[in-house]
Amino acid sequence: MAVLPAHVLFGAAYYHEYHPGYQAEPAPEEQLKTDLDLMAAAHFTVIRVGESVWSTWEPTSGQFDLDWLQPVLDGAHERGISVVLGTPTYAVPPWLARQYPEIAGEQPTGQRLGWGARQEADFTHPAFRFHAERVIRKVVARYAGHPAVIGFQVDNEPGLHLLHNHGVFQRFVDHLRAKYGDVETLNREWGLVYWSHRLSTWADLWTPDGNVQPQYDVAWREFQARQVTEFIGWQADIVREYAGPGQFVTTCISYTRGAVEDDEMTDRLDIASGNPYYDMQDGLLLPDPTPEDHEQKWKTTGVWSMYQTADWMYSSLQEPFLVTETNANSIGMAWDNRPGYDGQWRQAAWAQVARGARMIEYWQWQTLRFGVETYWGGVLPHTGRPGRTYAEIARLGEEFETAGSLVAGIEPDADITMVYSTPSKWLMQKHPPFATADGEPDAAAYHRIFDPFYRGAFDAGRQVRIVHARQLHDPRGEREGLTAEEGARRHPVLVVPALYVVDDTTLDWLAAYAHAGGHLVLGPRTGYADHEARARLEAAPGRLSDAAGVTYDEFSNLLQDVPLRTAPGSPLKLPPTATATRWADGLDVIDADVLAAYDHPHFGRWPAVTTRRHGEGRVTYVGTVPGRELAQALAVWTAPAARSGWRDLPVSVTATTGTSPDGRRVHIVHNWAWEPVSVAAPVDLSDALDGTSVPAGTALNLGAWDVRVFVS
Repeated sequence: MAVLPAHVLFGAAYYHEYHPGYQAEPAPEEQLKTDLDLMAAAHFTVIRVGESVWSTWEPTSGQFDLDWLQPVLDGAHERGISVVLGTPTYAVPPWLARQYPEIAGEQPTGQRLGWGARQEADFTHPAFRFHAERVIRKVVARYAGHPAVIGFQVDNEPGLHLLHNHGVFQRFVDHLRAKYGDVETLNREWGLVYWSHRLSTWADLWTPDGNVQPQYDVAWREFQARQVTEFIGWQADIVREYAGPGQFVTTCISYTRGAVEDDEMTDRLDIASGNPYYDMQDGLLLPDPTPEDHEQKWKTTGVWSMYQTADWMYSSLQEPFLVTETNANSIGMAWDNRPGYDGQWRQAAWAQVARGARMIEYWQWQTLRFGVETYWGGVLPHTGRPGRTYAEIARLGEEFETAGSLVAGIEPDADITMVYSTPSKWLMQKHPPFATADGEPDAAAYHRIFDPFYRGAFDAGRQVRIVHARQLHDPRGEREGLTAEEGARRHPVLVVPALYVVDDTTLDWLAAYAHAGGHLVLGPRTGYADHEARARLEAAPGRLSDAAGVTYDEFSNLLQDVPLRTAPGSPLKLPPTATATRWADGLDVIDADVLAAYDHPHFGRWPAVTTRRHGEGRVTYVGTVPGRELAQALAVWTAPAARSGWRDLPVSVTATTGTSPDGRRVHIVHNWAWEPVSVAAPVDLSDALDGTSVPAGTALNLGAWDVRVFVS
């Protein structure tokens, strides 16, 4: 069983082989000593090594150079720095590409990915697997017993491409044959009578390149994710043959990759790990200036979105996680250089720890002199001399050392739980309910529904737990879910927006959850389609209509925001500026109370928000994508008392709370702005970094871009 140290692991990816001392003056051993001494002075406790350089481990086929890493591990161990060792399978060496051109990934069918980047290979190909297994075994066998090595990272940010290679497609056909049995069943389940797509034999199935059928697309995306999950699990199993007691196996996830289903992939690992990159400078300002239509991609903009990413990482296993890469300085390419303001490194790292991070590891130690990431800033600049970034990170390392076990593996609080659906996201990337400004399909549609509910909760000072739908109820029976009664106890408020691809039994579970005492909040598109993405025959929201007390069969895009008004007697209090955005369901009330209505000559005939008692609980239906004011009001109404206990905070201040492994309560308070502020302690506290006592009611001062850590 994997065992992590009883402190927050803190460090950076370290590629001694990349940097000037490895190739020129000063001598490599002098450069290594300097680097490791600087790391120790900055209170580093971990480095990540080895995952990027297959061609260094194996310069030509079958000829291995394994000794070059020994001085790095020895030097780290001498200084009390642990090591995470990576397998190098995401970056194929040129000799392998030259000798086996058939392993090139195809996207689309027949069009090979060009070499010169990374992750260009079909990782399912037998030739790739043979060579990958050989180098994994050589590297891991050589160093698994080294006392510095505490864990392994297999591969790196998997799932970049959807692979269209012939062998992959044929396995997809085999998968469908096993799942559906015969082509007539597939014809019926996918509705292939449409546009004359009925199959007479499995050989009739067309490749996915030009496919526009939603049922095919959902199955194809699910299959692609299963290939990535199998690949990572295959590597993890090999590594475990050599790993010693207590050593963990993980991979670093880029959560927006197209072929990643994080809650399934992490089932094969010991701990979830992710790479949360975020905009610094004014990207971390509160009040948040980020436009509501800003698309979050591989990096986030806005404090709320950085928190959401951390909660997403926690959701993978519903356990604390590792940050395997995050901003050391400017991130991105040569045209985007925005290192943080003083204090922002501390703020971001403490926010991630507050939401469950057990490791903060920067990418990378020193900024590269070459390659596409020449201006992706490291802890040290190009010169290799410590500067402002190093000083900021060293201060943070000292704080983590002082806080010790108190903050290692915090279980974050949650006032509201949100249900995430990766299959629904896949479907909406190709068949979205929204268009972009130029009329094209909006591939970010799923998050355009999901994110406003999260952001509203954040704006209201409520903390959010994200769960995947199958973590509540798994219709495949591959994971033990919760009973409805357990769900109501653990998650008193369950917000379910955009759960479009969903089976009958999960909808029945949601209704039973509300009946057992939970508050179920439904959002647009939830329950509209079944597990094959087929529109349901019953009126929306399908099997939840009776519990919600509403139905609809008409809906509309909103090309402009529509004002809202509070219904007479409604407990949902809306400011005059509250709006509905993007979407309106034409709700017909059967047996529900209206909370808010559209203030519009056409849409005003329908309610925007309704609620109904259901058994011991309640079902609230939100028939639109809430604007910020509506989303915030919904969070306040559904969770009237924030668990954090902090009240009346200035708009630039957040208070994040959770429970340490030993049961103590941790309070992490941020000021995300230039102006200093003062807030009142809600209970008796102790400063976790200097030990001073803080009686309840004491004014706590926070400077510009400041963070303070307390325990109660």
